[in-house]
Amino acid sequence: MTITADHIRTTIATYLDEHPEDKRELGVVLDLLNDGGDDLTSRKNLPGHVTAGAILVGPDGRILNVLHNATQKWLLPGGHLEASDGTLLQAAGRELAEETGIPPHVVTPHGETPLHIDIHPIEANPAKDEPAHQHFDFRFLFRTTAGIGELQTEEVSDAAWRDIDTLSDERLKQRVAQVLR
Repeated sequence: MTITADHIRTTIATYLDEHPEDKRELGVVLDLLNDGGDDLTSRKNLPGHVTAGAILVGPDGRILNVLHNATQKWLLPGGHLEASDGTLLQAAGRELAEETGIPPHVVTPHGETPLHIDIHPIEANPAKDEPAHQHFDFRFLFRTTAGIGELQTEEVSDAAWRDIDTLSDERLKQRVAQVLR
């Protein structure tokens, strides 16, 4: 079952009920959805498309980060949607399991609403014939007591538990801290 524009729209509406201060920032995504014709679930969609990410909190309150091969940056696990994803939450969980090797049965989602929706630029990638574009990243919080599994070395080269203070986005840092209180 593929993620639909209606599912994305409903997820944004639920998110904005909890975080109305983000409405202006999400205007670009809502405008693209309202314009209709484009499939925001396809990585070929430009000027941007939806991705799903995971904020995985370990038993000690630290956040799992992965060293992404393409960017050589420490990031939260996540990535592009696939046709088999039924919801954005499922996509985030799938990406988390794929990249970190942590099996889904030892991971618990905090809820069905993203904790954060981030819009960020992606540089052009001539090797993939991709121009610069944006990712509309729906980030869900998960908890686990498990350790890091076998990494997906095609995409990530390392993983580490890091303190919440290492999150660069202040809004995300505040929201994670609020959940952990």
